[in-house]
Amino acid sequence: MIDLIDIHHHLIYGVDDGSKDLEMSIGMAEVAIAEGVTHIACSPHSVDSYPYQLETNLERMAEIQAAVSGRLELILACDFHLNADNIQDAIQHPLKYSIDGKGYLLVEFPEAAIPPQLGASLNRLKAAGYTCIITHPERNPVIVKHPQMLADWIRAGCVVQVTASSLYGRFGNSAEAFANELLDRNWIHFLATDAHNLDWRPPHLKKGYEYVANRAGVETARRLCFENPRAAITGAKMPVQPEPIGVWDSAPIKFAETVKSAPKRPAADGARNPAKTGGFFGKIFGK
Repeated sequence: MIDLIDIHHHLIYGVDDGSKDLEMSIGMAEVAIAEGVTHIACSPHSVDSYPYQLETNLERMAEIQAAVSGRLELILACDFHLNADNIQDAIQHPLKYSIDGKGYLLVEFPEAAIPPQLGASLNRLKAAGYTCIITHPERNPVIVKHPQMLADWIRAGCVVQVTASSLYGRFGNSAEAFANELLDRNWIHFLATDAHNLDWRPPHLKKGYEYVANRAGVETARRLCFENPRAAITGAKMPVQPEPIGVWDSAPIKFAETVKSAPKRPAADGARNPAKTGGFFGKIFGK
């Protein structure tokens, strides 16, 4: 069984909208272990409604760790929402919110609007020593409508994490379509569960791994679910990535607001054509 690493998982109980109690946290951890996950980056929110509680997070993570000792390693991270207070604190306390304090930062953009200054703040975080991981862009309606923003951030050195279950439709047709085009165009660097509970947002990374292996090949699945995540949890430089198709194109990216439906998924590896420019992105990019 392949080892898997989950870098985005709301495992710590009682601190956000993730796990509600220790029993649920242990249950989520057991599911992850059964699927071959060896490391979880526990990523409680840092947002106005769920302030980041460093000491509480560490204490409760230690409780969960004790219950799964020797079978799963837990690491503290943060689901870092881009707002003025968070950005300022992250810059004043370098690497505080990053995965295990080693530089990789899970960054979540607001869903209502993304003003230019928020995008520009990524450069400030980079200058402070962070490598910004843009989390679940396929679930952000602003990014789906304006994918050129994601291309800009990738060009600026950011990397991308997609929710595993988005690929097979758990978050709807739009997220499914966008996630699969990101996969086909090599714009994804990490697959993670963003697990919140055992029911409607469970920690099923293995299913995502198998989906990617079927659609894009085992090498890609291993890169997104183990090799790149290993770099993130150790603070290492990521291995060489495949060229992201379309990111460096000089032609303006166009968006057709009528595009809503998801593309049909290929049945086998041979059905995938990495060089294609049609499909969902072909329509929304106008190329």
